[in-house]
Amino acid sequence: MADSYIVLQVPLEEDLLPLTALLRRRGVPHRIYEEEGQQVLAVFDRQHVQPVASLYQAWRRGQVTIEPGDPRPVAASASRFQWRQSPVTALFGLVSIVLFLALLLGAPQQWLGWLTFTPFEIRAGQLHFLPMGDQYWRLVTPIFLHFGWLHITFNTLWLWELGSKVERVTGSPNTLGLLLVIALVSNICQYQFGGPGLFGGMSGVVYGLLGFSWVAPLVQPRWVIQPARAIMLLMVGWLFLCLFGVVEFLGFGAIANAAHLGGLVVGLALGAAFGLLSRLQDSGRQGL
Repeated sequence: MADSYIVLQVPLEEDLLPLTALLRRRGVPHRIYEEEGQQVLAVFDRQHVQPVASLYQAWRRGQVTIEPGDPRPVAASASRFQWRQSPVTALFGLVSIVLFLALLLGAPQQWLGWLTFTPFEIRAGQLHFLPMGDQYWRLVTPIFLHFGWLHITFNTLWLWELGSKVERVTGSPNTLGLLLVIALVSNICQYQFGGPGLFGGMSGVVYGLLGFSWVAPLVQPRWVIQPARAIMLLMVGWLFLCLFGVVEFLGFGAIANAAHLGGLVVGLALGAAFGLLSRLQDSGRQGL
């Protein structure tokens, strides 16, 4: 898993804003969080530990003056950072958007047929589903199918909001595996519950990331990725509205409830497992 390396532990009242602004302008990935009544500044590359520590010491001795810069370049730098730190999450969102626009603009129906959980063909105006055979990519690809502007917008925004934070603490390879496992479980749950059908969307993965983001920090407090309580209430409340048919009754269309619930459950389990493994790794390093 991707690690962060602690550089500083300073009192809460110390203002690190000028330092963090400079680090962002210089393109140094880092984060600041509170732990045991202190501010902790950590970096994600071991090679940055000594330079950042030296910069801080020189700044505090008055040997380096950090001038307040234009906040717009700093924000732009931070934004570029997030994209570079979360390439897997960005790729999943981009693929979803590109496929949605392609199908919306009249891409061949065969494209849709390649991505559904089970193959299908239309005979005499009727939809007939076929055996999957050895086309195992279909276990995952329905997550890239979206059926409306609200669907694609909701899913990609929440994918980025949750997935980018998870990727920054677990690393891109682990995030890729995490997303694929959640996709696999959520799609299989939906198929087992609803049978053959045209279902899709990233929402099962979103709920998996939600569960992961809630549980993992409870086990590994160093991962400051837990969603705000209001977000949890919103998302879980939406899940229950879907489960009880309220959303479908209001005209939002059929909802893949089993995918949502399956994604959430596997996300909770993976969050506990990843968090525990990270804690064990921390304990092993401290024992050396």
